Amino acid sequence: MSDALIVLVVDDEALVADMVESALLEAGFEVMVALTGEEAVAILEKQTETIRGLVTDVNLGKGMTGFDLGRRARALLPELPVLYMTGDSAHEWSSQGVPNSVVIPKPFVTAQIITALSSLLNTAVA
Repeated sequence: MSDALIVLVVDDEALVADMVESALLEAGFEVMVALTGEEAVAILEKQTETIRGLVTDVNLGKGMTGFDLGRRARALLPELPVLYMTGDSAHEWSSQGVPNSVVIPKPFVTAQIITALSSLLNTAVA
């Protein structure tokens, strides 16, 4: 299990989370899903040894944003690849996103998520 590429997917829209989860599973990743930033932090705190990437929506409803989550995740795992998905906040990424992250505007095709995440993971390993 320690060699598994477990990716945490966070989106308050279950349909989007399911779509991204299915694409990642098909690409060979193991996936955990959270519907809120707070739920994601709880998973990150318990799974610091196994989470290898974070894919999060920026707008997570009430509570923390995806940008908040990215910062909290990096505090726990400084090298964690972070990929943000957003329908309307891409312009905030340069000031709110964590360094060495990627933003994918919605709507997207899942291949964009796989490609961007794979690139981030390859950079983190190098």
